[in-house]
Amino acid sequence: MSLKAGIVGLPNVGKSTLFNAITKKNILAANYPFATIDPNVGMVTVPDERLTFLENMYLPKNTVPTTFEFTDIAGLVKGASQGEGLGNKFLSHIRETDAIVEVVRCFDDASITHVEGKTDPIRDVEIINVELILSDLEIIENRLSKIIKKAETTKDKEALIEVNALTKAKNNLEKNIPLRRVEFTEDELNVMRSFNFITLKPLIYVANVNEEDIVIGENTYTKTLREYASKEKSGIIVMCTKMESELSELSDEDKKVFLNEIGISNSGLDKLIFATYNLLGLETFFTSGKDECRAWTFKKGMTAKSCAGIIHSDIERGFIKAEVTSFTDLKELGSELKVKEAGKLRLEGKDYIMQDGDIVYFRFNV
Repeated sequence: MSLKAGIVGLPNVGKSTLFNAITKKNILAANYPFATIDPNVGMVTVPDERLTFLENMYLPKNTVPTTFEFTDIAGLVKGASQGEGLGNKFLSHIRETDAIVEVVRCFDDASITHVEGKTDPIRDVEIINVELILSDLEIIENRLSKIIKKAETTKDKEALIEVNALTKAKNNLEKNIPLRRVEFTEDELNVMRSFNFITLKPLIYVANVNEEDIVIGENTYTKTLREYASKEKSGIIVMCTKMESELSELSDEDKKVFLNEIGISNSGLDKLIFATYNLLGLETFFTSGKDECRAWTFKKGMTAKSCAGIIHSDIERGFIKAEVTSFTDLKELGSELKVKEAGKLRLEGKDYIMQDGDIVYFRFNV
């Protein structure tokens, strides 16, 4: 299951530094706008202690964690929706993502140029949001001009649903309300999805602070941004992207020691990965054995049969039953045998709703 989160923000707010930390790739992170012109794409591993437990239990030949994609998109500027600063090209890259990570500068540093002159997180967020809204509005207005007459004359049901959905979207966008905050019916959402609207995508803010503030946890800028995010029901992660980039160069053990020394349990990067994973409504099931222990990403609410298709279409087509063990039960009881003896191994049918942490063996015949 290929899923992608796009990293956006104004120039020089720490996007590329964050991307360096996420992917451990050494892309250009320069102190001037448009240091990143083409979108950089990297796969990120989702840390999961459950997979480590399974690896230690089965000692498999191969262990495969679950991953998803982060795309670093070049800095947007005021007027991007009108083509300023190569904006239209970058906006098209955002449309291809499933979720948005918006990096916001929440620190003062005279040595790092701010494209708007001084630090003001709410102003920066609203510049980005306005450009995304204007970009979506342009698509809606172009589409309505083509379909509204057809809907009125033919009374075609699907065309009328589309006109109503787009009109509702247009009215809200003109009030600076992003589409993710608007309630749509299921029929309307089906129409909206085909346009890949940017402001319909789920969003999380990254408040980028300096090393001193990350130990404290908050500063005046992050508090203001947290209040703003709360009002629009978006998440926020406070991190120091510079420190995260440096941490990414350390071994896992050295990283733990460093975090413990400064009194932090999880790195900001790990928090962001988990938060983005949850933002996309993702969960994890496992397959395990002597050959391979593997984590698989699925959308919350998927059935056992659909999850079988994530592994291979033949398994979905020939699905018979799913042998399911809860990770919690396996960890508590200590072995497959004890799980069976306790009656905790379940046989589930095609309509079983998969749960996060399920360990599955699919029975199939093709």
